[in-house]
Amino acid sequence: MTFNARLARRKPQVGAAGRDRWVVAAIAILFMPAAVLAESRTPLPQPRPAIGPASDGSDSKHAVAPVTSLAPPAPSACRLALTDAVAIAPSIPAITGPGACGGADLVRLEAVVLPDRTRVPVKPAATLRCTMASAIADWVRADIAPLAERLGSRFSELDNFDSFECRGRNRVAGAKLSEHGHANALDVRSVRMSNGRTITLTDRNVPRELREKLLNSVCARFTTVLGPGSDGYHEDHIHLDLAERRNGYRICQWKIDDPMPEVAPLLPPERPAEASLRETAEEKNEKHKLQEGASERAAAASGAVSQASGDPPQLPAAVPIPQKRPFSGTRSGKVAEDKKPSSSASMPSTRLSAARSAKRKHKPRLDLPPFLRPLFN
Repeated sequence: MTFNARLARRKPQVGAAGRDRWVVAAIAILFMPAAVLAESRTPLPQPRPAIGPASDGSDSKHAVAPVTSLAPPAPSACRLALTDAVAIAPSIPAITGPGACGGADLVRLEAVVLPDRTRVPVKPAATLRCTMASAIADWVRADIAPLAERLGSRFSELDNFDSFECRGRNRVAGAKLSEHGHANALDVRSVRMSNGRTITLTDRNVPRELREKLLNSVCARFTTVLGPGSDGYHEDHIHLDLAERRNGYRICQWKIDDPMPEVAPLLPPERPAEASLRETAEEKNEKHKLQEGASERAAAASGAVSQASGDPPQLPAAVPIPQKRPFSGTRSGKVAEDKKPSSSASMPSTRLSAARSAKRKHKPRLDLPPFLRPLFN
């Protein structure tokens, strides 16, 4: 009789014969080969191999290769050039979305280091692409710092009005994505000096020559410059970016306005002190009355002289009075029948009576009822 694990798992029968079978089955299980027992069990997963360096050549078959982590990307040429000797700009992770916002190779521009190792902080720190941060650092080091020295001071702070922001142009809903959304733009409102002076780039009171120098410097370094007079959205700051366009097209729109005049141009200019005094209406009337009084006194004096000499006083020449035009015998543009001249004085009235009688005689009679005819005869 062949014994196996299936027979061994059967329930033992009651009685002597059943006990004997149970004893025999137990003995068979004790002496059953290990291979048979292994086939009857549920297979278990293989143990996880140990992670570590490979062993020496004695057990190369079971050696485990080391696990290597993903290496960070190699730094860009801009990142290698933007060292701590140029700017304090640590790298930050790339920004992705929403939409097309964000970018790679980003830095946080905290300060610009001048050639004399002086740090000019950017407040607040600007999130920019490395190329844009490098252009800002070069502009500050090569243009702004020497300009501040010529003004008798030192450049101490750069005012960051806006840097990275995921939005449309001019914050208009639905507009094309701004370069601020690509971390490729910076808005500058003012720069500060160590003597406490703040130069606002769009202030009319800043000397025109200084603002023109700033205009020439930014337009030579950046592909887009927008300021007062560009589109109405940049009247209080200057927008700078490095947008790439076809054929290297650049935009530089910054109108340098003159200072506001102290006197409004619509008002008349002040009268010079050396000019003659103006006569008022009252003074003119008074002067005219004096002249009339003088003429009257002169006329009275001349009359008194003529009376003293015995000659009659000379009266002023009378103004001729226009005469009425004599009646020509016409009425309402109609000429009387007899137009021949007459020497009689009553000719006009006679001709008028004759015309009236002729008009009455030749008046057409109306076809009226008999009871109405007396009214029109």
